[in-house]
Amino acid sequence: TDIIPSYLDLDDIKHFHGTYKEECNRHNPELDPKFKVWADRYFVISQQDETRGLGRIFFDDLNDCNLCLLFQFAKDAVNSVVPEYGPDRRSAQGRPVHGSGEGVAADAPRTVRGVQPCVRLRDGVRAQGGGRIESILTSLPETARWEYGHKPEPGSPEADIMDAFKHPRKWV
Repeated sequence: TDIIPSYLDLDDIKHFHGTYKEECNRHNPELDPKFKVWADRYFVISQQDETRGLGRIFFDDLNDCNLCLLFQFAKDAVNSVVPEYGPDRRSAQGRPVHGSGEGVAADAPRTVRGVQPCVRLRDGVRAQGGGRIESILTSLPETARWEYGHKPEPGSPEADIMDAFKHPRKWV
């Protein structure tokens, strides 16, 4: 699981991480720290030396686990998505869509974060993991753009979230 906020809301981020930590601990307390480190390594935009979002859990290649227990954990983790995201969305109601007032133009570069790690440029465009470029790019919002060397204003909400992307943290 990964959350890719445009702005840093500590209550939302702590709720997101706490929900998945509880789910991991319910199954096995060793899972959460292992999966958190794995997420921090997996959800990286290596060309920019930052994460695409503020990931909590990632797991893959768990062949040494009991498959029945692993399947139950995976189902429970998936079923945590709605209880996790619901409060985040409700808490966002009434907030400006683009927190700093800079509007859609300022927000557009951040809307592409989830797509960047899936697309790699080498000998033309190829999708990581063999994915179809069309499928990946259709997940973009209607308005998206990249800015070369973008540096947000120090102390701004944009700078706060970029600092979180560059420095993975222990949120809970």
